[in-house]
Amino acid sequence: MALDRWIALVLLGICLVYGYTAFFTMDEGLAPFARRNPVWPSTFPKVLSVFGAGASLLILLGFEKDNGAIGEIDYRRLHEYKLGQALLLLGLMIVYALCLRPVGFLIATSSFLIIGSFILGERKWWLMLVVSFSATFIVWYLVQEVLGIYMRPLPTFILNLVGG
Repeated sequence: MALDRWIALVLLGICLVYGYTAFFTMDEGLAPFARRNPVWPSTFPKVLSVFGAGASLLILLGFEKDNGAIGEIDYRRLHEYKLGQALLLLGLMIVYALCLRPVGFLIATSSFLIIGSFILGERKWWLMLVVSFSATFIVWYLVQEVLGIYMRPLPTFILNLVGG
């Protein structure tokens, strides 16, 4: 079996476990008034698991292929792919997740976007700075002010200095 089908098989297993959790265990602790809402906290995980399982099945059954080996992943030539970039991005995602709370959303997210775009090959610093800072601020503003979900924007010691 080709490498893409093995990956699809692993992803199908993950989607099935995720879907089982979303459909059968996530909503048990809901308050009675929340059970009458049309959208529950498990709605997005349910949709995500169904779409992920469907996409994995399409790959497993071979429906995504047209004629032959166009775009085929050859596991014997993995050294020719850009694995370094992929591994660096995965490591950067882990560091971002670990730094999000102590460093704050604004600094962690803009740093992640700048370093990630540098890893992917962007060398226009002014463009990276403008895009990352503006996108980070817009997302923070929408989540914080429009949706009303608190996200720590800056590190705690800076917030303590500013707040008193």
